[in-house]
Amino acid sequence: MTPIPAGERLAPVDEANLVLDHAGQVNVFLVAGVLAAGGFVGPDGVPDLTMVRAVVGERIAALPRLRRLAVRDGRRHRWAEVSPDLRHHIRLVAAVPGPAGLERLCGELMGVPLPRYRPLWELLLVPGANAVGVGMVLRVHHALADGLGAVSIVQHLFDPGGASTPETAPPPPAAAAGGRRDLCRVLRRAVVGGRRIRLTLTGREVGSTLLLGERSAHRGVAFLDADLAAVGAHARAVGATVNDALLSAVASGYRAALQTAGEGVPADLPVSVPVALQRRGSSGNHVGVMLVHLPLGEPDPARRLRLIAARTRSEKVEARQQGTLEFMRGPLGARILDRVAHRQHLVAGFVTDVPGPGRALQLAGAPVTDIWPVAVLAANVRLGVAAVSYDGRLRCSVHFDAASVPGTVFARAMAEEFVRLGGHPAADRPV
Repeated sequence: MTPIPAGERLAPVDEANLVLDHAGQVNVFLVAGVLAAGGFVGPDGVPDLTMVRAVVGERIAALPRLRRLAVRDGRRHRWAEVSPDLRHHIRLVAAVPGPAGLERLCGELMGVPLPRYRPLWELLLVPGANAVGVGMVLRVHHALADGLGAVSIVQHLFDPGGASTPETAPPPPAAAAGGRRDLCRVLRRAVVGGRRIRLTLTGREVGSTLLLGERSAHRGVAFLDADLAAVGAHARAVGATVNDALLSAVASGYRAALQTAGEGVPADLPVSVPVALQRRGSSGNHVGVMLVHLPLGEPDPARRLRLIAARTRSEKVEARQQGTLEFMRGPLGARILDRVAHRQHLVAGFVTDVPGPGRALQLAGAPVTDIWPVAVLAANVRLGVAAVSYDGRLRCSVHFDAASVPGTVFARAMAEEFVRLGGHPAADRPV
């Protein structure tokens, strides 16, 4: 990752992510996982904290981002170089009862802020999450990294072990021929940007629904996964991508959740999907946004997948040409967004998917057998889905307001759709 010079001001988009972190909205995402016995995890599942802190401490020497503290400088913040207290940043938490306990813990943590007086990350070790190992939860503030940045942090922090990550940076936009074409491109971006601003502020694409509204403090998280190669092969056969297949499974989740709640199922349901941009400078966030209308009214899985693929092909190009969402390009826009987003009816949910390590990782010698990302809920959105590819499987989580949304029904329907797409769920991970 690009180093952050000590004393440098936060990039505007990173500062915007600090603005969106406050009481009632914690802008911290996490990566949960399970570690098998080995390395710092004893055969009885007991972790050696001294050993893992020593190993991670060495890795942090090559990760300036994890040694930076955001200190106030007027209305903005600067990065200050510090030595993280690893007794705080890497610690043992109370034991949980199996995988379901790890899911509950993650749900609780999604409402817990990271202290601003320390570097904005922590690694929690969770006994009981596995019969012969230990659970882990890596929490990272969104001001430090977006989804791809988090994957990079994980790969630098954990043992290399031959792990590889697919090329994640999108191709740069095609250069215009200059002159009048340059002017046309600038004008088009301005027009599209203005339309996006109006849509964000006034769009009414989503009607009254349990998917939007004030969130309770009771969060739920459900993990599921599917065979990556099988899902990818099924998707490619109809001209789609793995991300399209994920969106099709998400559409099945929404259909089931709305039907269970007794709500009508709309023909289309718009969701916000991040799109990777070219990574430049020291910012931790390089993300555009595409609005994807999921065809919930299409019951046939094959036709639904083709529809989604056609929509994302055009939306992805436009999102990359437009770049970062206007309201997230700096703290002022983020403050405006923060004031109006709790009334938005433009999107019903968030779905994010990033390529991850193609082979298994280790943490201080302990094999990482499972890994799942959990994304932030923001504005008035009550459910979101995050996914990452890891060691041949597509690992997903559903993060939801457990007091308002039948999230377990959503996750079960997603898992069933993955089976139809050829990606059989793990035999030992019933949903």
